Amino acid sequence: MDCVLFDMDGVIVDSEDYWVEHEREELLPAVVEEDVPVSEITGMNYKEIYEYLDSNYTTLVERSEFIERFETIASEIYTEHAELMAGFRDLLAALHVRGVRTAIVSSSPPDWISLVTERFELDGFDGIISAEDIDGPGKPEPTIYEHAAAELGVSSEECIVVEDSEHGVEAAAAAGAYTIAYETPTNAEHDHSAADEVVSGPEKLRERLLALSDAD
Repeated sequence: MDCVLFDMDGVIVDSEDYWVEHEREELLPAVVEEDVPVSEITGMNYKEIYEYLDSNYTTLVERSEFIERFETIASEIYTEHAELMAGFRDLLAALHVRGVRTAIVSSSPPDWISLVTERFELDGFDGIISAEDIDGPGKPEPTIYEHAAAELGVSSEECIVVEDSEHGVEAAAAAGAYTIAYETPTNAEHDHSAADEVVSGPEKLRERLLALSDAD
């Protein structure tokens, strides 16, 4: 494989653990009248989440208030709580030694991605693509992964994607990428059946990514 495309939330950083808690306990109850499973919105761009909720449920606040709430929570999660995957910098270095290019491909907006890359001093990526960079729908549609591959000068079929959410896995698989679902206790209820394989933990992920890159 020529490239590895990493989702950010729930993969590079454990922010999804905090997002799930905030969405379940604070955000969704304040925004939607009905009970909404958090897994139903995980992996989607936050600006598309409101449209989804407004189309399928009874929303209690305007879009502007929803966006403001989301952005306040994001600042707290990325600057105070989220932690980098153990050994991630070493994994990037090992992939680059093998000539494998890497990119962040995230539903989060560029500002949130920058909070993570600056806080953890992650500067070795060959590309950083946000859902807000594309002219098309976000995950679970394949557009963002097709766009990311094109930005790196390859086809999506030549890429490995590491995703944690059901929507992300579906997007990567639909793009034709070799899809690894990164399973954690937080996403255990997600349907990862569209993935080519499922791995748990940083060590197993490193083992599989290096094995797949060496196979080429």
